[in-house]
Amino acid sequence: MAFDVSHLHGVIPPLVTPMHPDGSLNLAAMPTLVEAMLDAGVHAVFTPGSQSEAYALSADERVQVIDAALEAVNGRVPVIAGSGAITTRDAIAHSQRAERAGVDALSILTPYFVTPSQDEIYAYYADIAAAVSLPILGYSNPQRAVVKIAPATLGRLARDIPHFIGVKDSSGDVAETAAIIRACPPDFKVFVGRDTLIYPSLCIGAAGTVALTVNVAPRLAVGIYEAFQAGDHARAHALQERLSVLREGLPRFGSYPVWVKEAMALQGLPAGPTRKPILPLRDDQRAELRALLVSVGLLDA
Repeated sequence: MAFDVSHLHGVIPPLVTPMHPDGSLNLAAMPTLVEAMLDAGVHAVFTPGSQSEAYALSADERVQVIDAALEAVNGRVPVIAGSGAITTRDAIAHSQRAERAGVDALSILTPYFVTPSQDEIYAYYADIAAAVSLPILGYSNPQRAVVKIAPATLGRLARDIPHFIGVKDSSGDVAETAAIIRACPPDFKVFVGRDTLIYPSLCIGAAGTVALTVNVAPRLAVGIYEAFQAGDHARAHALQERLSVLREGLPRFGSYPVWVKEAMALQGLPAGPTRKPILPLRDDQRAELRALLVSVGLLDA
């Protein structure tokens, strides 16, 4: 089933990559993770991204993860593949492999480690767009990738490239999100990447969210979106407050991105460990994380 991703919207988990204790892929666990997300009502699935540990996967492993997600989703919602890289050459290769696998769209992170200019960022996306036919969402995450895609650059890309349809904005700045919305055509899709800003971003015109806590609290995140769409702002705000408590509490426990996998494991989901050098939580950290999940209503006391 091919999706009309011009209607892409809502809550999208950057799905974790399940792994065995030795750090190898545990793709047999992918259906369980996908069902947990779909049962909660998510509107699409995104993999591999930052929370999927894309940075730690080989090119072949990326395709294996995408294939496993596609098989588990089985056409029920769109599947978006992350295909960014440091070099344009590698990003094109990742993008073409994902297109051959059969995904519905690409989400492409800016180059990281290097610090390209806005003209170089424009050329990066333009070159990738010329090499694939899939819809493309840019991915601006200055905290992790150093550089961002400026609103004016996004507007230029959206106007010049018909299948450059949106962006994941992980700036964590509602003013930046608003500037992107103003700079781009009305049908351009802006997905907020900061979990604490889902509700306010929807209020200013965002299409939805791609947020790491969706893996841990999918019903909570979907609830924010559904309440907003129903015009129940009080409920949307209240649910956002609960999700924000979760998101702001998670970094107390270990190093990114282990918190999410550990929180999923406490809920009985087979996420497995994070690849080294990131280590599992200590027992005392895991107990405190459990207490956080209880406090926001994700586990019984």
